[in-house]
Amino acid sequence: MTKPRVVVGLSGGVDSSVAAYLLKQQGFEVVGLFMKNWEDDDDDEHCSSRQDWIDAASVADLLGIDIEAVNFAAEYRERVFAAFLAEYSAGRTPNPDVLCNAEIKFRAFLDHALRLGAERIATGHYARVRLLTGDGRIVPDQQRAQAGAGDGRHQLLRGVDPAKDQSYFLHRLDQAQLARTLFPVGHLRKAEVRRIAAGLGLPNAAKRDSTGICFIGERPFREFLNRYLPMQPGPIRTPQGKVVGEHVGLAFYTLGQRKGIGIGGRRDGSGEPWFVARKDMASNTLWVVQGHDHPWLLADSLEAADAAWVGGAPAAGRRPTAKTRYRQADAPCTVAAVDGDRFTLAFDSPQWAMTPGQSAVLYDGEVCLGGGVIDRVAVAQPLPAA
Repeated sequence: MTKPRVVVGLSGGVDSSVAAYLLKQQGFEVVGLFMKNWEDDDDDEHCSSRQDWIDAASVADLLGIDIEAVNFAAEYRERVFAAFLAEYSAGRTPNPDVLCNAEIKFRAFLDHALRLGAERIATGHYARVRLLTGDGRIVPDQQRAQAGAGDGRHQLLRGVDPAKDQSYFLHRLDQAQLARTLFPVGHLRKAEVRRIAAGLGLPNAAKRDSTGICFIGERPFREFLNRYLPMQPGPIRTPQGKVVGEHVGLAFYTLGQRKGIGIGGRRDGSGEPWFVARKDMASNTLWVVQGHDHPWLLADSLEAADAAWVGGAPAAGRRPTAKTRYRQADAPCTVAAVDGDRFTLAFDSPQWAMTPGQSAVLYDGEVCLGGGVIDRVAVAQPLPAA
């Protein structure tokens, strides 16, 4: 009997390496695929793709699986990076990892894997999928891996490790993508993944997690962005309208930002730190406030656009929880309205620094319903005249 073929996205990191091992243990024919998606300045200091490839190839050799390197740089630039720059140019703060997953890791990669004869793909993401069959059965992730794609609806679930759950970044995946995808480490905690890797003697067992921009790496962000977007200086103002400095360009700041504003030594008597509160594109003004809990940093509702509902669009009045940033805790809210690809959320309590361009992702318990891109947030007070 022919073993089902699964193509695993081997990144060179420990999570995808253990995912490949687990799938091989389950009896799959496992093939590794290393994706290279950034070429502008592939250097060792900030973009570690050469070392990542060495690590991925070493893991494949140790596990006894084939590995292929594929270049999706053109697709990444067209589908992800162009939108990334457009959002920053418009004064918003995008989350490139969300779009990267939907367009590269689970579209370009999936298409390529299918051409290689794969039945499924797998990654090292901390998330889970379960199948709700037409006859009412629930097929969990690990059992679903041994079955066919199956009829019914696939649900995206949080990973078991709450500190590593990555369902937020995966909320734009659709049913066809979920049906073909396995998340072998989603039911494990990170410490267990590292223990397995160490026990196998994997060369990357202690390798630190990557935290930079998807496929671009960790680098001085302002310097990197300035290669593609011009600096357009303008005034920095307080809520009283007082000019307290000059910014280098609104694209280079995000709401809630505390460091790197350039006015750290100035205080209006309170001794509180400064935070970026608003960006007025029309007047090219950066508005700052003092104090983490200033009213300008708090809002109790948002409007989002470009919705993607992997778990089905919620009806108005539904009571999910929502994340407005990856690291923020879930917040209880009410779906106030759903209109085409737009929706409005009203939160039970004010949320801090909700930022246009970031994703608002909804959950029903452990099930990810989907989400959209934050377009507007409630404004507690009008901007003073510039």
